[in-house]
Amino acid sequence: MKISLKSIPHIASKVAIDLNKSGVVTMTKGLEPVAHEAEKILIDNVKKEMALEDKADQICEENEEEIDFMLVDERQLFFMIKKKLAPEFGVILNYEERYSDISHKILDELYEEDLIHFEVTENRIKNIIYNAITSFIADSSEIEDAVMNKIRTYKKRYIPGTDEFDILHEKLYREELMKRGME
Repeated sequence: MKISLKSIPHIASKVAIDLNKSGVVTMTKGLEPVAHEAEKILIDNVKKEMALEDKADQICEENEEEIDFMLVDERQLFFMIKKKLAPEFGVILNYEERYSDISHKILDELYEEDLIHFEVTENRIKNIIYNAITSFIADSSEIEDAVMNKIRTYKKRYIPGTDEFDILHEKLYREELMKRGME
């Protein structure tokens, strides 16, 4: 599953919390700097994929007449273009490999910035980060359902896309994360 820009601060917080809870990592400057570094790396990765998708969209649009003429499945073509251009943009399309790579980059950055100390293998720390990312992604649809169910119980009707809805959604989302120990 893809990571959205909106979920990145929550994922970064979960990475910091899980590292702290692990008992094998000492945080030299607290949770905030760890979450901040993780967030920077996650944002960079998501933006690379967005740039890749924009380029694939552009190629599809430039060749729209040929695509229509040849009756090509545009979604399949989009994915094929994305796959071909991925190395050029530094994007790993396999999510398991991508999250492993991101975890390694986060670990490297935390270590280089002297934000964490540990006396176990790097692989063990990387696995804690990887599990934080993947478990958040796995739980996110469940959290989203819980938030939407809460919003539906309100007497007042909130319309998705409005500022009022977005503020309430974010508040309930954070509450649900806290209830689950993810923030």
